[in-house]
Amino acid sequence: MNINIYYGGRGIIDDPTIFVINKMQEILEELRVNVTRYNLYECKNTISMLPQTLKDADGVILASTVEWYGVGGYMQQFLDSCWLFGDKEKIAEIYMCPVVMSTTYGEREAKLNLTTAWEILGGLPCSGICGYIENTVMLEMNEQYIRLIEKKAENMYRTINQHIACFPASNQAVKQKIAVPKTNNLTPQETEQLSEYVSDDSYVQRQKQDIQELTSLFRDKLSEEGPDNEEEYLNLFRNIFSPQAGFRAEYSIMIDERKKRLILSVDGSSMECFYGISERPDVEMQLAKETLEDIVNGRMTFQRAFMSGAMKTKGDFKVLRTLDQLFPFG
Repeated sequence: MNINIYYGGRGIIDDPTIFVINKMQEILEELRVNVTRYNLYECKNTISMLPQTLKDADGVILASTVEWYGVGGYMQQFLDSCWLFGDKEKIAEIYMCPVVMSTTYGEREAKLNLTTAWEILGGLPCSGICGYIENTVMLEMNEQYIRLIEKKAENMYRTINQHIACFPASNQAVKQKIAVPKTNNLTPQETEQLSEYVSDDSYVQRQKQDIQELTSLFRDKLSEEGPDNEEEYLNLFRNIFSPQAGFRAEYSIMIDERKKRLILSVDGSSMECFYGISERPDVEMQLAKETLEDIVNGRMTFQRAFMSGAMKTKGDFKVLRTLDQLFPFG
């Protein structure tokens, strides 16, 4: 049996929750349970990855301390990550025991919130522990309190070991009917990075201004330079083309200073390149003429241009990585 403990407090010395989960861990290990503990304050930069640790768990203990209001930010962030990135089918098989100690008012509400959140995720609740502890020494010296903690740990072990059924909860019905999170193809790391940029209003405004300035600059250049040179870059791509057996893809490159897109259509040993329109390209790219000049002159690769932000891309990124192999300018 595997049980994970997720502690959402701040880790201060006199936190009564720490004493409770230490005692529960001791009892569970005596019952030959594999216990893994995660202190969320130590994992605050990787909390979005922690739902992956649920895959081998039979049960979890969600432990937090109410110091002024609610379960605290670390625990809430972990539950948010479980909702966004957790395997709901796996969570549906996991029992959860809430542990909430309070140094102020609100331990019962916080315990109920943890239970409700776990039920909405689809998980199975166990009877938990909550209490108001003004002084941790009082908890440590009281044999009756310690016995209560030990009984809760034993009950959790018995519930998981016997797979005791739980009555259906309306929280789970709500999840099944309407509260279905939107799925996306981003990893937790990519989502976290994207949210940091989007939440930075100054960054967003700066990007909008840069786009407007670049648009005006390129429009002026196009009007000065006249019509596009229809053969520009085509011979360079034809001469450097290195076929990849069995590989098929179509690339659409929007050069900011040009009106038409550069289309690269690869089919095994053959390749067509021209300026025009592609109906369904595998990869669409946008870059400045200076960046493309650096690429065709061997000073940069397509991959480096993408990673540095000099080239914007959408489509199949696996196909994008092959572009430097097809056209090895470097």
